[in-house]
Parts: sequence; C-alpha cells; structure tokens
Amino acid sequence: MRKSLIALVTVILAFCPLLVAQQSMNNDAVIKLVKAGLSDDLIVSTINASSGTYDTSANGLIALKGAGASDKVVTAILLKSSGAAPAAPTQSAAGSSLPAGIDDVGVYYKDKSGAWTPLMPEIVNFKTGGVLKSIASAGIVKGDLNGHVANPHARTGVTFPVVFAVYVPEGTAITEYQLLRFHVNSGSREFRSVTGGVMHVSGGADRDSIEFQSTKIASRVYQITLQSSTGKGEYGLLPPGATGSSNMGSSGKIYSVSIAE
Repeated sequence: MRKSLIALVTVILAFCPLLVAQQSMNNDAVIKLVKAGLSDDLIVSTINASSGTYDTSANGLIALKGAGASDKVVTAILLKSSGAAPAAPTQSAAGSSLPAGIDDVGVYYKDKSGAWTPLMPEIVNFKTGGVLKSIASAGIVKGDLNGHVANPHARTGVTFPVVFAVYVPEGTAITEYQLLRFHVNSGSREFRSVTGGVMHVSGGADRDSIEFQSTKIASRVYQITLQSSTGKGEYGLLPPGATGSSNMGSSGKIYSVSIAE
C-alpha cells in the first residue's frame, strides 16, 4: 500500500508542470510550488512551459527568496521575464555542437578543470536620471545609470586568466554586453555604466565600463578572456536590457565574479 502511494505521488509530481502550465504563472504561484516541496527542476520546467507575469522588482525578488525559492528558480523567472527563454542546443557555423556544458542562454566561466560552468546571476538594483549621486568619488549626472549589488564580494571566486563564454539570445550582439568594474563598499558593490555624462570630481573619475575583446567559438557563443593586466577586484557582465525599465528603482541581473591575483 505504501509503495503504491509513493508511486502515485511521483506520477502526480511528474505531471505537475503540465497541469500548472495551463494557467498563467506569477510570483504567488511559484511560492505555492516552493511551499509544496516541488524540486527546483520541476518548478523551473513549469516556469518555462507556462505563460506568466512576474514581479522582478527588488521587493518581488526578495519576497521569492524569503519564501524559500532557490537561485535557480529566481534565475528562471528573470530569464522568462526578459524574454530570453532557454535555448535549445544549436550547431556552430562549422557544423559542430555547442561546447560541452553550454546549453542555455547565459554566461559561463572555465573552472580549474577546464570545464564550462554556469555563472549564476545576481540581483542588481538601479537608479537612473535626475538624481545626483556619488559613487567612490565619481559624480553622476542626469542620464547615468547607477547599479547596486548586495554584499562586497561575488559568490564566485576566480583567478587569472579568467575565461568567460557568453551564449547570447537570438538577435543579440556580444557588443551589447558591458564588462563593469565594481566599486566595493563595506556591504555592497556599485558601478556606473556609461549611459550619460560624467561630472569630474577631484581630478576626474574612471569609467566603470571596460572594453573587451571577444572570439566567436560557436553559433551565438563568444569567449572573453581577462588577463592579469585587467587587475584583481570585483567585476560583472551586464546583459542588454538588464535594467528592465528606465524608471528609478528598477532591478535586473548581472553576472559577477571576484578575481584574486
């Protein structure tokens, strides 16, 4: 009897994404799935298979985390909201498959074993236009985009050379991504993207956006290598459209690493 009950529950959970996919999803629906004890893979499959409207503001994402949603689930929501649905493996221009380990739109880094490892995005909060703000002695004028990420260091630590692979969404160019150097505060990281003018303070301010070179290694996959000349510190790759909206207080995602010597 017990084995039959377990088998029945297993079947129900397996078909749960199909049942929920018939309904429009939102933050509350995801929280219900989390509270019900469904696995991350089932919840992510449900998000990907369903239409939905999600609150990806700072408060919305914090509420999801507070309810027990994993980073994997939150990332799926951010991708779904941005329209960057998981992409099926494609063929490179040379006819070969994607590099092993790279299968979805996103950013990857090469670990110590030489394998491509997904880099999970962090939540970044933005303030734009109309407010004079100073970050690390750099004056910001109207039109600039100020990004704020919690915690002084990224969860992922790497050493030089740092090798990224960026699998871009269909119709997106690698040049639309920004490589940014963070200013580290006691409890957070901040950056200023180059979307507006710069008011020089105390002799001027360095741009937080860093030029980079990329090499195409497969269809829609580009490799970026950072050498020691870049300098140790906190860095992030900001995808296009990450701000979500031009209003103050918007939020999005950034792929960040902490680089040691």
